[in-house]
Amino acid sequence: MSDAHDPGSSPGQGPEGTPPAPGGAGPAQGSAAGRVARKVASAVLIVLTCILVPVALLTTWVHDIVLDNDRYVSTVAPLASEPAVQDAAVQRITEAVAVHVNGQQVAADVATWLESQGLPPRAADALKGLGPQLNSAVDQAVSKVATRVVQSDVFAKVWTDANRAAHNAVVHALTGKGRGSVGVSGGTVTLDVGEAVEQVKKQLVDAGLSPAKYIPAVNEQLVLFHSDELAKARKAARLLDALGNWLPVIVVLIGVGGVLLARGRRRALARTALGAAFACLVVAIALVVARDYYLDHLPPEVQSKAAASAVFDTLVRFLRVSLRTAIVLGVVIALGTYLIGPGRLPVLVRSRSESTADATARWAADRNIRTGRAGEWAQSYRRAITLAALLIVALVFALWNHPTVLTVLLLVLVLLAVLALLALLAASGRVEAEGQPAAPGPPGQGPPGRERT
Repeated sequence: MSDAHDPGSSPGQGPEGTPPAPGGAGPAQGSAAGRVARKVASAVLIVLTCILVPVALLTTWVHDIVLDNDRYVSTVAPLASEPAVQDAAVQRITEAVAVHVNGQQVAADVATWLESQGLPPRAADALKGLGPQLNSAVDQAVSKVATRVVQSDVFAKVWTDANRAAHNAVVHALTGKGRGSVGVSGGTVTLDVGEAVEQVKKQLVDAGLSPAKYIPAVNEQLVLFHSDELAKARKAARLLDALGNWLPVIVVLIGVGGVLLARGRRRALARTALGAAFACLVVAIALVVARDYYLDHLPPEVQSKAAASAVFDTLVRFLRVSLRTAIVLGVVIALGTYLIGPGRLPVLVRSRSESTADATARWAADRNIRTGRAGEWAQSYRRAITLAALLIVALVFALWNHPTVLTVLLLVLVLLAVLALLALLAASGRVEAEGQPAAPGPPGQGPPGRERT
């Protein structure tokens, strides 16, 4: 009976005859402490997840773009056709050639030789005065040829080959491993354009400018990047490279643990998604601020601010895309968890969706359009199918190679289409079940619904 006392206990004693804990505390206090511990652990894991999400994206960027030869070359290859980079290359090549073609000295040498052959001194002096004009003419010719070389496929090949060979030096700049044709000194990363100078020299000689053949081989450098913090970046790069692709997996596991430990898992998932999105937004804003600061404090070694801007934007493009993708994904997850919650708007949205699906199914049934066993199966296993669809979409996103915002939106549309189709099938199954006559009972039993009054 409900009012019978446990024979093994007496008033004032706990279960199985044990005396109560001091202060009246017992298992309730232990369970309360456990709930507090779980709450604290969940909060710590969720906060840690939000902080580590942008770090994981940074790790992937360093591991997959900065330290991967093929991806690095494919990333910087379009810079060969970037107008700012081309202008900087033309200027640097022209300067390299002009150093070795001294028009004034050539004019003086020619005037001296002609004077030795009987040219009047006044005419020789006038010829020596043509040195600046000769310099200007040579500079214009060199600039035109350099521009033609830089804007041709020749420079694109030189740029790609140099960067491929240079990647080892970029890795060396960040990790201390490897070498290449890119020089790294005092935080400045330079690219040797000597091969491009050779191409200009050849075309000048072919065009009839014979003094160009005396241009010696040069080791002219085009500054690509400069940062006084490069030494500190090396330590961070080594750490990020060591973590590799494992950190994103670890972050996901930490986030899953934080959500599972929470009492309200739906709200915990929404908070984790929004927190991670906010952290990525902060990093994206910090990246914009860092770009402006870097461009405003370029050292004299960097010849072109526009070229430095193009190089910076190209190198961090993947990181920016990843941050935007994480922000959109976090917002989508939070919105999804909200729409499956008990709020007034989510309930209204779901009820309208169900009523629309039911109306569509009845319209189809009136026209003898039926789904048969597929509708019954969808109605019976709708929850399991929904969970399977969510897991499949999540798996596709996880295996997608460098997903973007467009990838997130595409997968969301696919998921919504699957859920809409599932809702229609389930509604059709319900409508067909309602239209079926009830099965007859055993002999001697009244019709269904008459057993109870």
